[in-house]
Amino acid sequence: MVSVLFNLLIVIATFFFMEGVAWFTHKYVMHGFLWVLHKDHHQKEPGFFEKNDAFFLIFAIPSFLCLYFGATRNIGWLASIGTGILIYGIAYFLVHDVIIHQRFKWFTRSQNRYIKVLRWAHKMHHKHLGKEDGESFGMLIVAKKYWDKVKRDEQIATSHASSSHH
Repeated sequence: MVSVLFNLLIVIATFFFMEGVAWFTHKYVMHGFLWVLHKDHHQKEPGFFEKNDAFFLIFAIPSFLCLYFGATRNIGWLASIGTGILIYGIAYFLVHDVIIHQRFKWFTRSQNRYIKVLRWAHKMHHKHLGKEDGESFGMLIVAKKYWDKVKRDEQIATSHASSSHH
């Protein structure tokens, strides 16, 4: 039982650690020396696939290797790291490709505040078409200023709705 809890904690810790890895990679690698792969994500080109999609494979490799060697060599903590990376990858795909960019039309009209904040922060990231002067490089953890902006917008919408009824 202790081993299961320990491995579960590793999965959870890895998941949260990956947000930092994603932020760092996005800011310094994607907007740095691998801009050649990320550029078409900011400057849309025709077609469904982007060169930027290669990052899916780049992040999948360590997950696969940890899962493979952890499982085949019975190293629970290593498999747990691979699982945490995998779960973060799934969350990243759902948040980035499904919810934010709506490359898959599964959730298109959410009124959830967290979803609105994620979309706004990412919109602010994409207002910069070049690799310089970017902002909001994370995915799941969003700066307070974006929360404040969405909250203000909701308050304005509520006050307009209530004043139009009078």
